[in-house]
Amino acid sequence: MVSTTAILILCALGAIVAQRVLEMRKLLKRVGDYPGWRFLISPIIPIPMPKVKWINPGWMWQMKEGYKPLAEHGQDVITMASLFPTEVSYYVADPVTIKEIFLSSQRFPKPLKFYDLINIFGPNVVGSDGATWKKHRKPSAPAFSERNNKLVWDESLKVILSLFETEAWRDKEEITIDHALDVTLPMALFVIGIAGFGRQINWSEDVRIPTGHTLSFKDALHIVSSNLRIKLLTPSWLMPWRAHWRLIDEAHKELRSYMTEMIVSRRTALVKEERYDLFSGLLDATELDNDDQRLTNDELLGNVFIFLLAGHETTAHTLAFALGLLAIFKDEQEKLYQSINSVIPNGRIPEYEEFGKLNQALAVIYETLRFYPPATGVGKISAEDTTLPTSEKGGNGSIFVPAGSLVAVGFTALHMNPKYWPEPEKFIPGRFLKDDWPRDAFYPFSGGVRSCLGRKFFESEAVALLSMIISRYKVEIKDDPAWAGITDLQLKREKVLAQTMSLTMAPKRVPLVFKRR
Repeated sequence: MVSTTAILILCALGAIVAQRVLEMRKLLKRVGDYPGWRFLISPIIPIPMPKVKWINPGWMWQMKEGYKPLAEHGQDVITMASLFPTEVSYYVADPVTIKEIFLSSQRFPKPLKFYDLINIFGPNVVGSDGATWKKHRKPSAPAFSERNNKLVWDESLKVILSLFETEAWRDKEEITIDHALDVTLPMALFVIGIAGFGRQINWSEDVRIPTGHTLSFKDALHIVSSNLRIKLLTPSWLMPWRAHWRLIDEAHKELRSYMTEMIVSRRTALVKEERYDLFSGLLDATELDNDDQRLTNDELLGNVFIFLLAGHETTAHTLAFALGLLAIFKDEQEKLYQSINSVIPNGRIPEYEEFGKLNQALAVIYETLRFYPPATGVGKISAEDTTLPTSEKGGNGSIFVPAGSLVAVGFTALHMNPKYWPEPEKFIPGRFLKDDWPRDAFYPFSGGVRSCLGRKFFESEAVALLSMIISRYKVEIKDDPAWAGITDLQLKREKVLAQTMSLTMAPKRVPLVFKRR
């Protein structure tokens, strides 16, 4: 027999749901019942659950669904309505709409509440907006110059050549690694370390733990970046309760200590080097006379952290995905090898001035980013009642956006939009070698005034590293029962290059075999 209490609870829940349904109907009516997804729980809330119709689209739906949600409704902008919370947001994969959003930063500011994860060491250039963002951006911008891009190129070559001389690689005809990130993460960290912060690390020192520390610099940074959500959501008094949580807490303390040591070392150096790296600009900004422009110590730490993290993680993940794609699509790997060999035959070391000639390598990087952009999308908030143009009705369409609405720009959906990318599911780097490739439908570096400061830094590093690897080694996928017998290359790509989310999109596990050419 059902108790009176249970009946009262069910009635109360029913009343809450009924009230929220009415509120949602009002919201949908206000936007003209614009078509789209309808869920019990908002797709914006990152819940680790499977896709359940009418309930939630599932964990990491933007990665898994791609363009499908928009294709289902036959248009490139849809609404996403939910009861918990009761809201109507927008999902956009229309270049016309996206361009307007990025060009209208005052009408569509960042929803800063979603950026608490990356402000964990202090406010920074990524987790800020408006005048505060300009304050953080100004001291960082000068470091991303041609002079520093050449430094990035040269240091990238030193890092990869030193890898080839390690005991694990030197004189070996075949090298097997369990996960591409085991190589690409330290490689990218060494480059951002020296080119961005003047911190020299090499392959032998990478595994050493300095006196006064309990974790290596690389391990501390990796543990922090992989567990930001746990650190943010778990109260400090709970952290000692589990071994993994204790390790996360330790890694945060260790990383803060490493960053503080970097700052103290540069500030107290007896010989003040004239450097043009990222670190110098940030340090100089802590000594400005203008209080409104001066960076505080917390802001300095916050920016050091975000540039260290984003500066190596994005490159490392992209290279891991690129190597996996080339290992699966061997014809494309051969095209890349022949193109590289025509520029730097017989294993010659490329000069920075030859960057433009290695266009096939950049095309591979771009096609990799089309499949696996660092961020699946970016969110904006409508600061006022406004309208956005769409490509519907021959470019004369529009959609009403009420003040306070979340507008989610879907990079993964846009990059799979067949209106702009013929055969979007296929790995075709050559599409980026055409003069008319759709630049307005490609946003791995975001767009507008908030586009990535370090784009050329990243491109210089990625092209140098990828070109040297492919010029000397054939790359293959290591045999594994998970994809044994799969001959369909698209299906194999989905299996081998399954994704997860760190700060940026990352491959779960890409086991590779490198065979000397």
